[in-house]
Amino acid sequence: MPECCEMLRNCGSLTFDNPMKKRWFLPLFLLALPATAIAQGADMPVPNPTFFDNPTFFDRIDAVFATIVEFMAGIFFFGQDIIGIPFIVLWLIVAATFFTLRMGFINIRAFSHAIYVVRGHFDDPEEPGEVTHFQALSAALSATVGLGNIAGVAVAIQLGGPGAALWMTVAGLLGMTTKFVECTLALKYRLVNPDTGHIRGGPMYTLSRGLGGKLRPLGKVLAIVFAVFCIPSAFGGGNMFQANQSYAAVSAVIPGLPSWLFGAIVAALAALVIIGGISRIGAVASALVPLMAVIYTLAALWILLANVTEVPAAIGSIFTEAFSPKAAIVGGFM
Repeated sequence: MPECCEMLRNCGSLTFDNPMKKRWFLPLFLLALPATAIAQGADMPVPNPTFFDNPTFFDRIDAVFATIVEFMAGIFFFGQDIIGIPFIVLWLIVAATFFTLRMGFINIRAFSHAIYVVRGHFDDPEEPGEVTHFQALSAALSATVGLGNIAGVAVAIQLGGPGAALWMTVAGLLGMTTKFVECTLALKYRLVNPDTGHIRGGPMYTLSRGLGGKLRPLGKVLAIVFAVFCIPSAFGGGNMFQANQSYAAVSAVIPGLPSWLFGAIVAALAALVIIGGISRIGAVASALVPLMAVIYTLAALWILLANVTEVPAAIGSIFTEAFSPKAAIVGGFM
């Protein structure tokens, strides 16, 4: 989120000219979110009168966000009724396929090189930077494994059946090239503070600095839009999900644990890491992510061994059901 705020301050003519307005924009924007939600929630139709006879503050917030989610779903899932899959998913698939072919299957050719990079084969203590290659990978995986690789896979298989696993594998292989392109552009267009060596980068910098010529104004507009939407999404895009799911797991082991106490503990631990900046985030992630990966892998192997007699039939069902529309469109693409 600091990078998003910094981007808003550095988009040239598209930022506020009045320093006072620029200084108070972010605090007012953040304060306006709950205020707007409360104001709109007062006049919203009650979806369940039995449950909402006496709506609380959180009930009104939920009702507001339900309307927002419904509106956004209409945008993100546009094309579902026309071509069978959301247009945005088709766009990602086409882009990933194009980049994979255009770069000669870089996702396969450079895989061994990627392993060497992560192992530190090319590390140089004299090179500029705040984290090592492995710490950068660990920081990225810490936000990916779980929400996408576990919860996302479970949802896809539930929707599309066993055959969805094959298409998720194909999508993952193609997505490796998309990630390669994204990281390459981020490195190319990032900014390095000459005084402190701190790095500022991300899609907003790629958009504002990468699009040139007649597209430069469009790039700045898209950069600001991205940065603005990143700020509220930072409050709930992932962290709320993880906190909620972890409390559900812990409360099953420790019944009666107050949710506010658990949330306060998680917030305090997260603050200890985040306040230290990317260096501390990378250091902590590089210690926790390998342990997390080992536990996850061992748990998966234990489940497979405990149900070893069912494995051949499960693999067979993946391939026999993979080419059904339900598996490919509903499960895999979703």
